[in-house]
Amino acid sequence: MARMPSVSLVDASADLTSASAVVVGVLPGPDGAALAAGGEPIDAALGGRLTGALHAVGATGRPDEVIPIPTLGRAPFPLVMATGLGPDGHGPRLDTEKVRRAVGAAVRALDSIHPQHIHIAVGDDATSAAAVQGALLGAYTYTEYRSGSHRSELRRITVTVPNPKDAVTRAGIRQASVVAEAVSLTRDLVNAPPNDLYPETFAARAAEVGSAAGLDVEVLDPRALRRGGYGGILAVGSGSIRSPRLVRLVYRPARSRHRIALVGKGITFDSGGLNLKTGSSMSTMKSDMGGAAACVAAVAAIARLRIPVEVIATVPMAENMPSGSAYRPSDVVTLRGGRKIEIANTDAEGRVILADGIVRAAEDDPNALIEVSTLTGGQLVALGTRVIGAMGEPGLRDLVVSAGNSAGEALWAMPLPDELRAGLDSPVADLSTLTGDAFASMLVGGVFLREFVPGDLPWVHLDIAGPSFNSRDPYGYTPKGGTGAAVRTIIASVNALAGQAS
Repeated sequence: MARMPSVSLVDASADLTSASAVVVGVLPGPDGAALAAGGEPIDAALGGRLTGALHAVGATGRPDEVIPIPTLGRAPFPLVMATGLGPDGHGPRLDTEKVRRAVGAAVRALDSIHPQHIHIAVGDDATSAAAVQGALLGAYTYTEYRSGSHRSELRRITVTVPNPKDAVTRAGIRQASVVAEAVSLTRDLVNAPPNDLYPETFAARAAEVGSAAGLDVEVLDPRALRRGGYGGILAVGSGSIRSPRLVRLVYRPARSRHRIALVGKGITFDSGGLNLKTGSSMSTMKSDMGGAAACVAAVAAIARLRIPVEVIATVPMAENMPSGSAYRPSDVVTLRGGRKIEIANTDAEGRVILADGIVRAAEDDPNALIEVSTLTGGQLVALGTRVIGAMGEPGLRDLVVSAGNSAGEALWAMPLPDELRAGLDSPVADLSTLTGDAFASMLVGGVFLREFVPGDLPWVHLDIAGPSFNSRDPYGYTPKGGTGAAVRTIIASVNALAGQAS
């Protein structure tokens, strides 16, 4: 991962001579675009001409509108990036997600000038952390496999706050930076090509991340998986020359009174197996490990933030490929714990490895379980490419939805109707992996996973099939490719659960 820029807090009198650009927020108003809070010193540096310039170029303040305004030597910095915050921002405090998105869009728009230092003059103490996080996420670029020259790294971010030495503000900036780094790590893992990121190398990378964060690390190879009875992981990985793995990352803070389990789907490439996907459906399937990447990055960030709750991430990893040794439709697979499932379709592989992972995670006797996966195409049908579907025990589900939305991710609570369970009956085994009903496939995936969760364990399933990978144009702080979906939700949810346990 590229080195993250340094972040400094300054007051309104700071020297900005080294800044390549200054970012200011713009709001829509009845008389045209207006500067948001924080932009006043920048306007003053330009002799009060900034608002007039915005009107002259037709600025509206709508989201994702970024307008560069050269200062023509009238200020110590060469460029102002006026970025739209959208409507409903006229209250005493700006909406943090709008600030995050607007600053991210401005930083992305600076790509062509290769800035070394940007200054952010948006908001106050309450929104400074969101502004910094938006800048860090907007600055993300994946250049690992590009030859020759590419964009220079942004090295420094400064942000105006009323009191740069305030401990609460500084703590908020640090948390925003750590979370942004975790999102960027997840994006790196999702963007990596599947010929380089496969179960063995993914496990090694996860172990490296865990060790660096001071976590206990366990990696199970195929021999250990057989001894442990992980028949689902072994079956899904049986068609590939690249053998499966199971990674366990454990964060144990002192005096923790709560334990949270994380489980993430780690299919490093999903061809569909013998039920082969079409070419267009296969083109983004390197991202089918987005849930696993989010769990790995999140537990490392939780350790760095010293959130006072024990967290154990259980991450099954496999590559789903067709071959003479691949598992077949109609196979019966014995999972960890002894339950037997009939394989209805080899392209419903995620729930098979997750069943093993959930059973193992539940053995740790956690107080709550959060599972994250790119599980179904039905999630895109129901909620599109930006909204995460949340299913599970209603109390935990609603806590996670609230925490994720507050952190800037879009989640929507979905039901798990009991009548869908009958579609998973098998004539030969305890359970079938797929219903014959084409409807409600997102919910059916959740109903299947519920079968492996102990009845008294609060749990939530997050389907991130659409939000984990952006195949369209970038927007806000979100690039094309891996997005880092669910990382902020996991961290915010663990923080909320830690507060309940204190």
